[in-house]
Amino acid sequence: MPFMSSLPDDAGVRHILTLNPAAGRALIDFHTAVLRADTQLTAKDKELIAAYVSGLNACQYCFGVHTETAKAYGVEESLIVALLDDIDSAPVDPKLKPILAYAKMLTLAPAKATQRHVDAIFAAGWTERDLHDAILTVCLFNFMNRLLEGHGIKGSADLYVARGQALREAGYAPLLSILQAAQVGQAGAK
Repeated sequence: MPFMSSLPDDAGVRHILTLNPAAGRALIDFHTAVLRADTQLTAKDKELIAAYVSGLNACQYCFGVHTETAKAYGVEESLIVALLDDIDSAPVDPKLKPILAYAKMLTLAPAKATQRHVDAIFAAGWTERDLHDAILTVCLFNFMNRLLEGHGIKGSADLYVARGQALREAGYAPLLSILQAAQVGQAGAK
């Protein structure tokens, strides 16, 4: 149940965005820029990172939605669960392991990040741009996890599946039209 009475019982990101439309638009644009601009780190990889970070933070909504989005990209849910148990033994591409380890550190103990951690990422063949995109993804989902938890948004299994598929098929841009429609509705109600 959301913490704010103005939010519906089935509230999600789309509802939160309407509380501050300018910030909502910027946030959607940021999602698109970070999560859908491929480098060596693909949208599939970034959705895996999003689900992983959200799992580390125990954000039910973001973990649910981004696990489903990662699954829509072909990631096995068992991989995400295995990563949360232990990165080293998880059946993930070895090239991704140093990025995922860094994601965990930036989420749980950011002040402990060192050059050694970054050097492991570069040694695995990632570029500075790839690392930057990974860091942006980690930052974005630490932010989003706190945004959803701060508003008391939990979601449901049906919502996770629907949003996960929609994000895979259309990305984040359709949220702009939802935001615009909500603004038109609010203006008409005045």
